[in-house]
Amino acid sequence: MIRLSLAAAASALVLAACTSAPAPSGTATSTSTAVALSPYDLAMQTVEELVTAGNTQTAIDRLTQLTGDPSLTPDQVAEVLYRRGELRLSESGYDTMGAIEDFEEILADYPDSEWNTAATSMLDTARGKATSLNALLSQPETTTMQKFNILMELGRHDDAIDMMLANNLSPDNATLLAMYQIGYLCEGDDLTGRVYDVTEPDGTFHELRFCDFGK
Repeated sequence: MIRLSLAAAASALVLAACTSAPAPSGTATSTSTAVALSPYDLAMQTVEELVTAGNTQTAIDRLTQLTGDPSLTPDQVAEVLYRRGELRLSESGYDTMGAIEDFEEILADYPDSEWNTAATSMLDTARGKATSLNALLSQPETTTMQKFNILMELGRHDDAIDMMLANNLSPDNATLLAMYQIGYLCEGDDLTGRVYDVTEPDGTFHELRFCDFGK
């Protein structure tokens, strides 16, 4: 992915803001003493394992499922939203606008949560990143490939894909992998169109096409 100076600076702000977040209380890991984890703790542990394995989009999907769990306490929901916002804002998240919505939801609906202060800081960071990306998007010297990357980072995936197809762009492996995990690219002999080679972090190789081509 083409790196832009302002986008890189925004990403640096994201990393700085993350260090001020409270330690997640619901992501207990196994120790030498056997401890029975709650379903919530197990779910959050699974999320972290997915992220570690390079499956950020799948982790985001798991967090989205958790937001609909009626057994969660308000503070647990706030933590889920915060973690999803963090991941959406990360380099492999590709959804800055979605991150903004997550942090805004914490402040609006869970003002007494322990995650409120951290969400305030992250919201400022996410809004700053969105402002920088949109400024780059509007500059005439920004290339088509750069615009595609910006649209993906913002979470405007449909617009990015339209640009990709119209200009026969070749995104990097990380972006193609995210598109595969989100569900835009698929494997299948019944699909038509251009083939995109993708390698997962564990070395698994895929030949992918757009899921809605040929069906």
